Order: sequence, then structure tokens, then C-alpha cells
Amino acid sequence: MRNLLDFISKHYHWLIFIALEAVSLVLLFSYNSYQGSVWISSANSIAGKVYEHESKIRSYLALAELNSELTSRNQYLEYQLQAMRDELEKQGFDSTHIAGITDPSGYKIIHAKVVSNSIDKTDNFITIDKGEADGVKRDMGVVSGTGVVGIVYLAGQHYSVVIPVLSSKSSISCKIEKKQYFGYLRWNGGASNLAYVDEVPRHAHFKLYERVVTSGYSSVFPQGIPVGKILHVFNSPDGLSYRLQVQLYTDFGNLRDVCVIDNTHMHEQLEILRAAQDSLSTKTKE
Repeated sequence: MRNLLDFISKHYHWLIFIALEAVSLVLLFSYNSYQGSVWISSANSIAGKVYEHESKIRSYLALAELNSELTSRNQYLEYQLQAMRDELEKQGFDSTHIAGITDPSGYKIIHAKVVSNSIDKTDNFITIDKGEADGVKRDMGVVSGTGVVGIVYLAGQHYSVVIPVLSSKSSISCKIEKKQYFGYLRWNGGASNLAYVDEVPRHAHFKLYERVVTSGYSSVFPQGIPVGKILHVFNSPDGLSYRLQVQLYTDFGNLRDVCVIDNTHMHEQLEILRAAQDSLSTKTKE
């Protein structure tokens, strides 16, 4: 203790200098927008690099588990492919043309890796290693090999931040597979593999363990991307609709590789929507 006091007494002027420098830097970046933006951009870039290297180490250590997951996923896709062939043959189509089926026109896929992820907060965030330089933009949908992940919230030059399903700010339009009953997927905290679909109409007919998929009613996700399966059914607080508890297909605790969905027609759709809203506003004023 005495040595510490001797050190402080000998070098107190340097300690005061460092403290004043720290205070001045905080004031500079806090109350000047340009310097603040430069600091945020630099900090995000450095943090992104650190997260990227950490993610590479974790990915290497988890290669065995990832290979097992990929094998299971390939088996599932093979099963789906065979089922589609059988269905086409029943309807009189040539199943050899099944290989020509591609993603819906107007959608492009941007592959990315997760470099930072959290699942234990009320509002979780995911950082991926692709940004505007790779074609990623705000409001694009993000999916994994098993289901929906979330929506791009902020896109930097080389990294992007995603609001996942595991966030109170997330709300994704979904429907029960092969039916037109739809609602909105939300997460209220708790287990990372459970979420809820709200506002499902009371006249809807469905069974437990049926699949929930994206509805395609927004410009973010195409129709039919897996979300989860129905575990329980509850009444909404007002008693006017159902609330479905859904077991999510995406394992957010072991998320490594994702795909960003670029809807090339999204801007056109938004322009048409704005034009329609402006037209309605004009007519209302008249």
C-alpha cells in the first residue's frame, strides 16, 4: 500500500494529465457529430475484426458438429426432393425436370457468417461479416439452413447488424403451411427455441405440430421459408384470436452460416405502395 502511495505521489502529474485527456476525448466524441460518427465507424470495424477472428476459432472447434448438421440437412433435402418427384409423377409430369427448379425470380442470396451473437437479452443482436460492399442493405431478410433468422437493421461497409427473431423489436408475418391463416411471429424473452404467432383468426383450422412458414405478404421474405412447428394453442388476451406457441427450427445458440435475401423488386414494391398511399391521401383531402 505504501509503495502505491509513493508511486502516486511521484507521478501524480502524469495521472492527472491522462485523466484530463480521457475526459477531453469523451467530450469531443460525445458532443461533436462528425467526430462521434468517425469513432463509431472505427469502433465497429475493430470490433467486427475481433468478432470475426473469434468466430473463426469457434467454427474450427465446432467442425465435427457442423458436418453432422450438414449431413442431416442434406438428408432432409433429399427426402423433400424425392417427395416432389413422386408428386410430379402422380400428376403426369416428367420428374427429370425437377432439377430445373430454382429460387423464385427477383430474389438473390448473399452468403454470410455470424461473427457475433447473443441469446440471453431482451433485444438480441447478430453481427455478420457482409455489408454494403457485398450488396447487403437495411431491411433485408436473413435465414439459416433450417429457418428464419431475422432482418438486417444496420449495414456498414463490411459488416451488418441483424435483429433476430429473439428480439422484442422483431415481428415477422407468418402463416400455417398449406393454409392461408396468418399472424405475426414475436418473441417475449425466455427460451431461445420458443416464440409465438399472434393474431391468428378464431375460425382457423389447424393441428398441433403443423409447420409455420413465412407468409410472403411482405417484401422481406419469400413465401414458405420454415419458421417452426406449433406446440400449444392459447387464446389471445382479448379473446378475439389465437396465440400459437411455436418451436423454432433455427438453433440460435449454434448459429454459424446464414444467407441474406436480396429482393430485387423490393424498391419497386415500396414505390408503388407509397404512390398508392399518396393517392389515397390526396383523394381524402379533396
